[in-house]
Amino acid sequence: MHPIIFFSKMDFSQSNLFGYIEDLQELTIIERPVRRSLKTPEEIERLTVDEELSDIERAVYLLSSGQDIQGTSVVANLPVLMRQNPAETLRRVLPKIREVLHVAGVEMQLTAAVSFLTVLQEESVSIHTYSHSFLHIILQNLEHRDAGVSNAWLETLLAVIEALPKETIRHEILNPLVSKAQLSQTLQSRLVSCKIMGKLANKFEAHIIKREILPLVKSLCQDVEYEVRTCMCRQLEHIAQGIGTELTKTVVLPELVELARDEGSSVRLAAFETLVNLLDMFDADDRSQTVLPLVKSFCEKSFKADESILVSLSFHLGKLCNGLYGIFTPEQHLRFLEFYKKLSTLGLQQENGHNDNQLQLQTLEQEKKYISVRKNCAYNFPAMIVFVDPKNFHLELYSIFFCLCHDPEVPVRYTMAISFYEVAKLLNSGVYTIHKELVTLLQDESLEVLDALVGHLPEILELMTNGGENSGSESKLLSIPDLIPALTTAEQRAATSLKWRTHEKLLQKYACLPHIISSDQIYYRFLHRMLTIILTNNVLPVQKAAARTLCVYLRYNRKQEQRHEVIQKLIEQLGQGKSYWNRLRFLDTCEFIMELFSKSFFCKYFFLPVLELTHDPVANVRMKLCYLLPKVKSTLKIPNDKHLLQQLELCIRKLLCQEKDKDVLTIVKRTVLELDRMEISVDAFQKRFYENDLLDQEKERQEHLLLEMEQLEKEKQQNEGRSTNINDKMFEKKRRDSKTSSVLAKSITLSVPGSSSGTSAGKEDKKSKLVRSQSFSTQALHPKYSNIDKCPNKSSATGYTSSVSGMGKSCMLSFSDDSFRTHSTGNSGNAAFPSSSSSRNLFNSADQKNNGNKESQSRKMSIKNRKSNS
Repeated sequence: MHPIIFFSKMDFSQSNLFGYIEDLQELTIIERPVRRSLKTPEEIERLTVDEELSDIERAVYLLSSGQDIQGTSVVANLPVLMRQNPAETLRRVLPKIREVLHVAGVEMQLTAAVSFLTVLQEESVSIHTYSHSFLHIILQNLEHRDAGVSNAWLETLLAVIEALPKETIRHEILNPLVSKAQLSQTLQSRLVSCKIMGKLANKFEAHIIKREILPLVKSLCQDVEYEVRTCMCRQLEHIAQGIGTELTKTVVLPELVELARDEGSSVRLAAFETLVNLLDMFDADDRSQTVLPLVKSFCEKSFKADESILVSLSFHLGKLCNGLYGIFTPEQHLRFLEFYKKLSTLGLQQENGHNDNQLQLQTLEQEKKYISVRKNCAYNFPAMIVFVDPKNFHLELYSIFFCLCHDPEVPVRYTMAISFYEVAKLLNSGVYTIHKELVTLLQDESLEVLDALVGHLPEILELMTNGGENSGSESKLLSIPDLIPALTTAEQRAATSLKWRTHEKLLQKYACLPHIISSDQIYYRFLHRMLTIILTNNVLPVQKAAARTLCVYLRYNRKQEQRHEVIQKLIEQLGQGKSYWNRLRFLDTCEFIMELFSKSFFCKYFFLPVLELTHDPVANVRMKLCYLLPKVKSTLKIPNDKHLLQQLELCIRKLLCQEKDKDVLTIVKRTVLELDRMEISVDAFQKRFYENDLLDQEKERQEHLLLEMEQLEKEKQQNEGRSTNINDKMFEKKRRDSKTSSVLAKSITLSVPGSSSGTSAGKEDKKSKLVRSQSFSTQALHPKYSNIDKCPNKSSATGYTSSVSGMGKSCMLSFSDDSFRTHSTGNSGNAAFPSSSSSRNLFNSADQKNNGNKESQSRKMSIKNRKSNS
């Protein structure tokens, strides 16, 4: 049966058909006509060049009689010709280029400017030859009628000025510049003169600049065209650096003050930015008497009459506030801080209901301007923290920080994410105050914000959890619970997006988590997620990033049971997986394990599973394994791993004999030659492998430390459980004794003679036990605890000191202290005995003795009571 197709939504009426035809006719008018025919024989003949011509002859021919596209190709190839045959190129090709450029189009002009600059950068000829041959062509094309071409030649000239000697600059550029800068010249000529003078200011001494350049500068600052005044104003910064502080104060500063009051908004903006950039060159008097009044007037006008400088003012505000910090009065300091706060929320007042009177709709340009202002405020936020002092952050700036991190526009939050690390560094011990904003940015809806934050995520998390030098432990503990869900949410959002580079970057940065949170939290919240990404994700860089991060988590995992479980899953689900893609990822994971773990660890768990892949049915897996075999062999140590070496050699022989794939067999043969040249390290140190052996021994030492720390934790937990049981028994006995003592208190005091002597003897007995327990606590530590710093491989002579060993020491001391404390609370004073079993027996015997004594005493007391009653 054929499917029935319904055309209920389609209308083939005559009016609709005519409408479709009209639309098609409009499309045919819009489309450009396509030429269906190929080149004509005449065109092919004009484009054909004799193959026997040399490169120089072909270039001359194409420049003389070729088409424009062929001439442009020759000009683009000029640097190559200069490298191959500079003399002939300068003699024959360059004059032709000079002739062609007079009538060339824009494309050839732009190509020539780039080629001339490339010849200068490659230093194909001496600078003297270059100035003699190329400089005149550059100067001739500076005043091209096309502004783009003129700017391209100007950029080339400014680069050439850096390399030219002073005399050449003086005769070829400075002297003609006097006439080019006159008011009678064209606007383009005067603009070019402004930029050239800014470049020349760093090439001559101050007296030459004062005599020959400064008069031209003053003239151009008073030019009738605002474009020229703006351009010259922006060059005053370079000129001030060339003439020094004194001339800047007497010549440049008055010009800037006058330009700051110019009628053109672009001129005023240029004057303001130049003033901010030259703040370091002005003394305190100039800043307080000249610069500060100008800045205040700019700030006042920015909201009232001149919003054109608002974006620039917000961008330079941080530099401005810190540059004028020393001359601010408290009122002025507060005024500029309030001005910054106002800019930080610009455009949001109407949404928040703060500006009910202004009911007019904002234009699109205004919205863009306000977004730029808030973005600039976010950029300047670290500078404003310095301005108010980090101690006053919570009081003065936290509300603004909150608003900027929750801004409705992505560019503002993106800028805050970039500067978040700087803010955290400045706050130091007060960094815990911005923890909520870190969580907010981690959960931001825009992946651009997350990508910006991830760049310094390890450093930020370290600051957050450590909280600086002076912070207490409470802030560290409180920062972890909502941080972990934010990190998992960020990873899941990156995983579900199409931006795999952000996901890869995030997984790479998550390798820092073992230094931030506990091993159990990583195991239950992150480690299995990494394994899932390796198995299910389709992007290779993401899978590799997850594999490496998983190996880092495995490296710092502190429970052997969890480590064995992860290793088993890696072998079963990756190494023995059904998909060849998973088996390839297993080999990638093994590379990371060889990088992060000791050789003995790899040989113990992964050596044989890797060799099993020599029988893999997929050629790509066997090929990748062959590339990995040299690294696998480098993990062996003779004579301990002799049996593994035999297994490796057996697998290679099988590959050589049984391999049918030609590509794999070629790689096997190449790998065999490489393996034969390799030398296997022995257990003793060799000079050749000394550094690698030291690193491997340090890795092995840290792995043993983790095992010992795990054993210590288990013993501590057992001791704590045993002490709680003892304490429960003691409490129950005391409760029973208190009941009997309340009933028989009188009879005991009357019927027992010499009770005072008994109590005094009991006190002396308690004192002796207390002294004995104190003496035990001051003795040497348990031998098992005291050996934790000693390397099982005797690597203490290597001079290595690691963070893991330090962790082991601190854990050892805390565990031993707790064990002594719990033992001393019991009634036995034998806490410093060597073995846990003996201490357990001692506890039991002591309990039995105490119980027996108490029972006998209670029996005697009950007999005496009966006698007294009778």
